[in-house]
Amino acid sequence: MPRPQDKNAAAAPDPGPDAAVAVAAAIAGAAVVRARFGTALQRIEKAPLDFATDADVAAERAILDVLRAARPGDGYQGEELGESGAGRSGRRWLIDPLCGTANFAVTTPLTAVNVALCAGDRVLAAASADPLAGEVFWADAAAAWLRRGSADQPLTPAAESRLVEVNLDPPFPNGEVFRATALLASPGFAAAFRPRVLSTTLALAWVAAGRRAAYVTDGRLRGSVHFTAGIALCQAAGCVVTGLAGQPVHAAPGGLVAAADEPTHAALLELIARQLDG
Repeated sequence: MPRPQDKNAAAAPDPGPDAAVAVAAAIAGAAVVRARFGTALQRIEKAPLDFATDADVAAERAILDVLRAARPGDGYQGEELGESGAGRSGRRWLIDPLCGTANFAVTTPLTAVNVALCAGDRVLAAASADPLAGEVFWADAAAAWLRRGSADQPLTPAAESRLVEVNLDPPFPNGEVFRATALLASPGFAAAFRPRVLSTTLALAWVAAGRRAAYVTDGRLRGSVHFTAGIALCQAAGCVVTGLAGQPVHAAPGGLVAAADEPTHAALLELIARQLDG
């Protein structure tokens, strides 16, 4: 998703049809999450130390209601309810109805609702809503925007904060050669950056918006309901986005480094390389 020549000068857009649907679906899911914040939740155990709640499921149903009404010929892949839809169009919506469930369950207001439309490996539209801040970060094939109320403003990455978001949640497919905890402990990282851990992919939207200098995670992220929308936002905003070794996103060895600018990206790759090459 290329960045416009002078995005700050661009007028606030009317989202294209698919982006408008993505935004509407994310807003619908966010409304459910916001209404359930701080209420009694039913836990749904998925694996050791991993669970969903009935709020996750309700938010996904609300998102699906919007998508099925607007795009009945598409396919849908949700984190909680799985795959549905005939997918006759060759397009698929990826749905993460509540990213940051562990935060949400203990009333920590750091969560995201992620919706992305894909055709093969291309992301056509994406939206990531912060339910409790009332913000929606969205992107189409040309640019990325932040919506508050009815107003849109362009997302502008910036590295001045030096705050780097690092995902410490498993899985760690490159665990034998790369550990985020080792990155945080390295003298070079401490000299140049300050770590933050949101434990939600809202952090990727914050990189696109200039609230974080970078985001680093291990993992196999192709087709991920968690990461696809956030990666698309960063790319559309003009961030530098690669895998852990500086390779194209989704190529081996995987992982993700999304940085606000080239110097920040290069500094992080150098620190990561000390592990990968070690």
